[in-house]
Amino acid sequence: MIKFGPAGNSQSFYDAGYKSSLDVPEFLAAQGLNAYEYQCGRGVRVKEDFCRQLAAKASENQVALSLHAPYFINLATKEAKVMESSLNHIRKSLVAAAAMEASRIVVHPGSVAKDSTRKEALHRAEKLLGRVVEELLPDYPGIYLCLETMGKLNQLGDLEEVLYLCTLDNQFIPTIDFGHLHTRGLGKVNSGEEFEAVLDQIDSALGAEVVQNLHVHFSPIEYGAKGEIRHRTMAETEYGPHFEPLAEIIVRDKLTPVIISESAGTQTEDALTMKALYTKAQEAKA
Repeated sequence: MIKFGPAGNSQSFYDAGYKSSLDVPEFLAAQGLNAYEYQCGRGVRVKEDFCRQLAAKASENQVALSLHAPYFINLATKEAKVMESSLNHIRKSLVAAAAMEASRIVVHPGSVAKDSTRKEALHRAEKLLGRVVEELLPDYPGIYLCLETMGKLNQLGDLEEVLYLCTLDNQFIPTIDFGHLHTRGLGKVNSGEEFEAVLDQIDSALGAEVVQNLHVHFSPIEYGAKGEIRHRTMAETEYGPHFEPLAEIIVRDKLTPVIISESAGTQTEDALTMKALYTKAQEAKA
């Protein structure tokens, strides 16, 4: 089943009088959403009891959980201290995800140092992920690390780099952030043909099953010469990418992705908008 939901808590959640993220699954289910990406971008600071309560609430409301790992992770770092810190952030994310019964953890690959080539940065990320496979993943067989395509040109994480890293182990799958691909391409990845080319590339590298159950981030993003500047909302139609062409492909190919909105403050509303566009595409095909 296809899933739609927000990354974190939208302003409307707080405007409705809610304060605790434990109330999010009920809030989302009441509106017809069925996914929620819990944010640990500033660090994994949640206790096990909270995670188990969130798992129960999500199960009760049929909301699929994922977790966004800390932004501090840099798989491509040269510094031994940052390597160990990155491993520890991933370790803590795995512990929290297991307690939440979340099967997917979104991870940023990191940045390319000014005195490094992209190839060197990719090699360092590959080596550190090798340690993740050996030291961490054996204890968490049902959890996938979802390496995200990134939006700034100086970040590791173009489509080819992410797909290569995902070939290293079956517990690595991509988070395809179409907004980030749009900004990296300085306006590309905004048409049906371009969306289809991305999906074909994933299929060639990782297989049809990964495409079928893809983890997707989608939101309009403002960009400049260096890529991503800031996330926008779907009401700001001057910013891309636009979801309609992707919705048509999802319907045509009967794909069942998890689609997470990262719009700025309106992520719940924009998840609902994408669900409505998906339903409209279904009706048009019927």
